[in-house]
Amino acid sequence: MPQLNPAPWFAILVFTWLIFLIVVPTKILAHTYPNEPTSQSTEKPKTDPWTWPWH
Repeated sequence: MPQLNPAPWFAILVFTWLIFLIVVPTKILAHTYPNEPTSQSTEKPKTDPWTWPWH
C-alpha cells in the first residue's frame, strides 16, 4: 500500500507549506494599491443652511 510510505508525501507536504508560508505572503504584502487612502480631518465642515427659493 503506497499510502503508508511517508517518504514522497511528507516531502510534498513540507514543500507545499514552505511555499504557503514564505512565497505567498511576500507576494501579497508586496501588492500596492493604486489609490492610497488619505486621512480625513476630525473637524466637521461648515455647512450653510439651504435657502428655499419658494419660501
